[in-house]
Amino acid sequence: REMTGVGFKDCKLAIDENNGNIEKSIEFLRKKGIAKASKKMSRTASEGLALVNEKNGEISIIEVNSETDFVAKNKDFISFCKEISDICFNSRGNLEKINEAKMKNKISVKDNLIDLIAKIGEKITLRRASFFAKKEGINFSYVHSSIEKNIGKIIAIVKLSDTEGSNKIGSKLAMHIAASNPLAIDKTGLKKDVIDKELEIIKAELLNSGKKPEMIEKISQGKLNKFISDNTLLNQEWIIDPKKKVKDILKEHQKNSKLSVKKFVRYKVG
Repeated sequence: REMTGVGFKDCKLAIDENNGNIEKSIEFLRKKGIAKASKKMSRTASEGLALVNEKNGEISIIEVNSETDFVAKNKDFISFCKEISDICFNSRGNLEKINEAKMKNKISVKDNLIDLIAKIGEKITLRRASFFAKKEGINFSYVHSSIEKNIGKIIAIVKLSDTEGSNKIGSKLAMHIAASNPLAIDKTGLKKDVIDKELEIIKAELLNSGKKPEMIEKISQGKLNKFISDNTLLNQEWIIDPKKKVKDILKEHQKNSKLSVKKFVRYKVG
């Protein structure tokens, strides 16, 4: 109910129909047109912080989760996260190495984590980490609504080709990614199962809305193209000027060589 905003009766029906499988139950509700892709469906399951660390053109990012936002504001938790962010950078975003690394008190991260959990009384986890090396491009980051420098709930990092114009657009593009949440750079980056699943849901919604079978194929392809456009970075509307696409902005800023996006990540806590 919390994930979909749907009533108890409909939730029970969906779960019964899908033998208790939550993901299939949500798909079932979407296909029936009961649950929509709303903010409630994307509600975070946990709290915590994301932290970015930048030195000499290289950037690391790590997400540390807690159960409540109250703990995420705790001084001991924030202090722990800041030290973990430094370790993350030195470990080049490798979670296994981070867990085994020694902290300032000469105790490993994983053992300090156990002590912090015992002290605070909440489950705390190192969820994920990434590292952007200096090679093959220039890196830019953006922290949305930072609570302190380099700390926030949503952080984006993007690597652009090392060409004239990159520095003018890099930070703005990272901000766009934080705001618009693209799934991939372009269509080729979208996983086939993601496209297939969306097409399946679109067709089921159209069928359940009473559309004639002969019209479903044509309408569904148009809806799928919009889904691809909305969720691929280069095809998204530029947040600063929605009349233009991101790919148009990149072309405007390139000089002697093509300005391209090499890779990006976007962390939203939870």
